[in-house]
Order: sequence, then structure tokens, then C-alpha cells
Amino acid sequence: MIHQYQMNGYNIVLDVFSGSVHVTDLLAYDAIRDYDAARKSLSLTAAAPDSKDNKTGTIGEALPKDKVAELIEKISSEHPESSKDDIRDVFDDIEELIAAGKLFSEDVFRNTSFELKKRNPVVKALCLLVAHTCNLNCSYCFAAQGKFKGDSGLMSFETGKRALDYLVEHSGSRRNLEVDFFGGEPLVNFQVCKDLVAYARSIEKEHNKNFRFTLTTNGIGITDEVIEWANKECYNVVLSLDGRKEVNDRFRVDLAGNGSYDRIVPKFQKLVESRGGQGYYMRGTYTHFNTDFTKDIFHMADDLGFTELSMEPVVTDPSSPSALTQEDLPILKEQYEILARDMIRRKKDGKPITFYHYMIDLQHGPCIYKRVSGCGSGTEYMAVTAWGDLYPCHQFVGDEDYKLGNIWDGVTNTELRDEFKLCNVYSRPECKDCWARMYCAGGCSANALHATGDIHGSYEYGCELFKKRIECALMMKAADGSL
Repeated sequence: MIHQYQMNGYNIVLDVFSGSVHVTDLLAYDAIRDYDAARKSLSLTAAAPDSKDNKTGTIGEALPKDKVAELIEKISSEHPESSKDDIRDVFDDIEELIAAGKLFSEDVFRNTSFELKKRNPVVKALCLLVAHTCNLNCSYCFAAQGKFKGDSGLMSFETGKRALDYLVEHSGSRRNLEVDFFGGEPLVNFQVCKDLVAYARSIEKEHNKNFRFTLTTNGIGITDEVIEWANKECYNVVLSLDGRKEVNDRFRVDLAGNGSYDRIVPKFQKLVESRGGQGYYMRGTYTHFNTDFTKDIFHMADDLGFTELSMEPVVTDPSSPSALTQEDLPILKEQYEILARDMIRRKKDGKPITFYHYMIDLQHGPCIYKRVSGCGSGTEYMAVTAWGDLYPCHQFVGDEDYKLGNIWDGVTNTELRDEFKLCNVYSRPECKDCWARMYCAGGCSANALHATGDIHGSYEYGCELFKKRIECALMMKAADGSL
């Protein structure tokens, strides 16, 4: 399977299963297009790999010579500026790439996925919902203003301590363990956050573990003490800001309806400066009301001085006024291209910014297990409520059908855990013919549930945005010469 697209003056061909990305001239681009169409018309299958060491995908079958001769004539009529010899050379190059397993390679991972399903994964990360309450009242909040459609409350130290013990007990030989302080607003329960980190540090050496903590905060509760603690103990801090003041203050308001922008921006700037501009992310949300979200990203970069940026589509009920619509989709796709082109310019000017969704490592990226299985929600990663209940991730909290168990008794709903264990890219019918599936691993199970009623479904709107982001990210690699 291949995917071809043109963006920002680049002709890009992605070979899905080998992961090879080719930047071509227009002649080669059209030749590959026609070669692909001819292969499909002949229903060519894969040939056996030359050796067991082939790791890029089963080698695809080349076209018969008479069919290639027909394609040469067709391309010659479309590209009269090119000689027949040049065109023959292009088709020779195509077949060399096929023989090398870098073009039209076939899927060798499908059977592997069934082996992965048999694995007994260890728990490597927990999201601690230390506060089921919040000091803001954002109407678009998927967590129902931090209460997760249930009661408000704070996690006790004893419950958090047991959660950390549970993580250690179920992490096997894995050394690096990740814990995110989340909510609601975790700084509402700051003392417990501090006490839990201190406890984790006290048991690290004994169990040969290394805890890495993340704090996700709306900024209202940031103080000098919080900054000092976060700089010492948190390898990453996620800061919630939607961008321009009028955009942020549309939704991110306190209980009295007052906007948060003027209170949180100076605190964010102070925290980021104290961290040397590293180890943080500005995490914004765009909605139907700010489909021009690049203006919010540029505001955070140019006016506020933030360089580590993320902007996520809103997760909300489709009937909500803030929900994204089908009419918004082409606008959003254009925005992603605008952002990609601007980031190329900034890098050339020596003032780069980072956008989370454009971070892609083509040389040392995720292993096949991650590419097939995704985030590991419900198996390797779970959320812990303030009362110690276990859920597949924070987006499932409050839905009793998706309660896995608790931190004292462990996972008691083993049938549900096994369902998540089997939930990978090959379990989603809609992913079968998608060129991006090795980059998203089938997408978010929670989004799939909310969109289709099935964790094995696909959130089509999110898929469209994801594919555009991957296209932009690959184009940027082409622009900086790293392909």
C-alpha cells in the first residue's frame, strides 16, 4: 500500500508498511501513481521476502514487462518534455525500490498482531485524578468541570500511596514508571501531590524504579512553591491555555464567569522561564468558535514567548455549540498546512517552535508493538479516581461500564481488560484500508466509543484531522532535508 499527496511544492510518496517516504519529481510521482493503478488492476500479491532479515514488509510483485511498456507510452504522452530513456530509468528505479522492499511492500504485521494480543503487558503508567473538582468552570470540559459526571472530591494520601504501590507491584521488570497528576485541577490538592512524590522517591531505590511525574494544570493555583517543586520533581508540565485572550476567556472561566487569561499567563511565563524554556507544553483546545486556531498558536509563540505548543480539537457532545462541524473540516485542514509552512519559515529564521502533533521520528520511531497497539489504555496505562477505582483512561471515568476494578483488589473486570488488550489497529474494520494506520495505531478508544458506541470503532472526524497532521509532518521532513 502506498499513499501519494502533494503539498507545499513537494510530491510525496509514502510506502505504508516499510515506512519509506520518497520525495519525487512530477515525472516519478505520476509514474508511481500509474504503476500502483496497474498493480491493483492485476490484483498483484506480495512475493516472499528474499531473506528472514527483511524487516520492512514483504516485497511486492513487479509488473509484467509488457504492462510496464504500456505505462512508459502513457507517461511519455503526459510528459512530452521527458525522453523515453529518462522514463525507462524512472520505471527501473521503481522496480529497484520494489525489490528493496521500499515501495509497494505488503503487510507483514497483521499476523504479528495476533501474537501481540497474547502478551501479558505490565502496567507502566497511571493517571492520578487527585482532584475531582476544579477552580475553573469550562463549559466544553469533557470531565464535566472535573467531576467526571459524579461527585466532587479529593484523593487522600493513603489512596494515592496505594496507587503508587499498585503501579510498582504490576510493573514487572520495567524501571521507568510514569505518573500524571490530573483532574479536575490537581493543584487544588497540591499537598497530596507533594506527599506522593516524596513517597515515590523513598521507594525508588528499593524497587529499582524511576518515577517520572507530569503535572497538568490550568494555572490558577501556580505559586512560587509550585514552580520550585515542579522544576525539581516533574519532567514535564502541561499548561492549559487556548490562545488569544478572547478565545481563552470564552470558555476558560471561573465559577463567577470571569476569564482566566490575565491571571494565568504571567504565571505560565514565570514557570516556563524558570524551566529554561524546556520540559513543558502549552496545551490549547480549539472549537467551532476558533477554527482559525493558528492565530492562537502564533499568539502564544510571538506575543507570549512560548515555543512548546499543542492544540487539540475539542471533545464534546455533537449537539454542543462548541462542537466541530463538517463545514469546519476543510478550514481546519488548511490551518494545519498554514502552521506547517510557518514552522518551516521559523526554523529557517533560527527561531523554531515545536508543535506536538508534528513531532515524528522516521529513523527511531515507535516499535511495531506501539504502532499496532497504541497508547495501551486499559492494560499498560490506567486512570485512578480519587476513590481508587481503575478505568482504562481518564476519558472513561464516570462510565460504570468501563470500570476495571480498584487499586486494592486490582483488575477484577478481566473480560474488559482483555477487550482492551485486543483493541489494536487490526481490530478496527474502518482501519483496514487506511494509509495512516501505522502512525495512529487505530486512534483513541475513548473517542471511538463516544463517536460510534464501540471502542473498536473509529472516530472518522478525528481520523481526517490526524491524516492531515501526518501529511504536514512528513512534508516538513521533506523541507528540512531529513527524508
